[in-house]
Amino acid sequence: MILKNCVVIEGVKEDGNRLRPGDWIERLSSSLASFGHDHRLRYDACVQPCIVEGQKCLVVARDLSERNPAAYDFIMDFARSNQLRLQLDRREDERALQVQPA
Repeated sequence: MILKNCVVIEGVKEDGNRLRPGDWIERLSSSLASFGHDHRLRYDACVQPCIVEGQKCLVVARDLSERNPAAYDFIMDFARSNQLRLQLDRREDERALQVQPA
């Protein structure tokens, strides 16, 4: 299933500076990840690190607000308090965030 209602949080603040530390996207996304049967880290279906137009970003499905409201609120509060750029995810087809039904 493709989620069309996602928010992209850029690793750049509204003033154009990058947020430090530079690995904040990996830290946030791996805090919601789990290890699969193959012992590899699997990101949550609703929170995925990616690169959009050359920028490291975190894609957050608004579906997360229903699945895990505390995690959604934490991520969005983090983005707002650090004045990170937010935009809607406009990627389509195979580039869009893919979510497996729960």
